[in-house]
Amino acid sequence: MIFARFVFIFLLFYPVSLAAQESRPSNEKEPLEITADDVLEWHRADQKLIAKGNAKALQKTSSIEAQILSAAYREGMQGRFEISQINADENVIISTQNATAYGDHAVYNLDQSLATMTGENLRMISPDQTVTAEEKFEYYVDKGKLTAIGNAKVLRANQNGGNDTLEAHHISAIFKENAKGERVLESLEAKNNVVITTMTETITGAYGIYRADINKAEMKGNIIITRGPNILQGERAEIDLTTNTSRIFGGGQSNNGRVKAVFYPGSGE
Repeated sequence: MIFARFVFIFLLFYPVSLAAQESRPSNEKEPLEITADDVLEWHRADQKLIAKGNAKALQKTSSIEAQILSAAYREGMQGRFEISQINADENVIISTQNATAYGDHAVYNLDQSLATMTGENLRMISPDQTVTAEEKFEYYVDKGKLTAIGNAKVLRANQNGGNDTLEAHHISAIFKENAKGERVLESLEAKNNVVITTMTETITGAYGIYRADINKAEMKGNIIITRGPNILQGERAEIDLTTNTSRIFGGGQSNNGRVKAVFYPGSGE
């Protein structure tokens, strides 16, 4: 079972959305710097800041770039700006030390703690993997949940020089802080038309989830495992990554609810 190979992919994507979170002006230690080639507008009556022409918002090692950046704000204590929403439009690039995300539009609503990125060529690139989606990326800051929606795909380099892929309509990861205050993965979930492809196997199903606390993965819904000409079929599969043990269960409508395996002698697989 290969589902577990993708359990840490979104750890690199997690800091990407923090670029928006770190833009809170309430962070006194790290000021937010905004630059632009053309103009920086301050609409006092509307409580809005607009930067045009290769605009860039930079805070520490995170940045947001776009042709147009706009920020809605409220005036807080001692004249400080409390930004309520940041919008980025046209050729949006969000960068951190670990990864870079590309899209046409990005909105971070601080009141809702929700960051959303959309675009026709939506993608996130890190040193060893790429995440793409056709509809949007969503990050719920308070919940620590990051989601890629719409034919989502994770492409990851493997040790053989090729690529392993995880595909589904909806791929999401939930993070939490451990006792040391470090960000760690709690669970990774894939829904609807799940396809995992490696150099040697293809696994399909309707749903898959990995739980980090027990180090186990599970797939459900007409599971089909293909390795060369050999095929295994069942309704549900469990993978214990600690013991490196996999189990396939029957049920459902396929094969009259029975587990099925077809092996071809001499196939070398």
